[in-house]
Amino acid sequence: MKKPFSFRLQSAVLAVCLAGGAYVFAQEPGLPPETAAPPPHRGMMDPAQQLEGMTKRYNLSADQQTQLKPILASQQQQMQALRGDSSLSREDRMTKMQSIRADTKTKIEAVLNDDQKKQFEADQQRMQQQRMQGGGGPGGGPGGGGPPPQQ
Repeated sequence: MKKPFSFRLQSAVLAVCLAGGAYVFAQEPGLPPETAAPPPHRGMMDPAQQLEGMTKRYNLSADQQTQLKPILASQQQQMQALRGDSSLSREDRMTKMQSIRADTKTKIEAVLNDDQKKQFEADQQRMQQQRMQGGGGPGGGPGGGGPPPQQ
């Protein structure tokens, strides 16, 4: 017995919907379904998000925000270029990432006042301890994921 065309059509539509639903659930949490690719690096916020978090955390002035924005943008560009460089060994890439983070940290601290710098350094220590314990930490570097939540 032949099945009617409408039944076959409904079955095909159902199969496509189920396959599409599996794709949506397999995506990164929080990403809209139309987003085809995950973010450039898991956990790494873009410079605008970093700056927003740092502004709230350290009560940055407008002038400080203006100075920090290109520093954070430069760090992101350097990190993306480094991740895309397949000629480097994993160890060399990690060493260069540490160098970029240290350079960024120095530049950020030069913009902060003494109180902000103390809080920033404490936050950096806390993130370093999280990385050492395998907990990751936001962004993995100075300003890399913005500041940790206030306690």
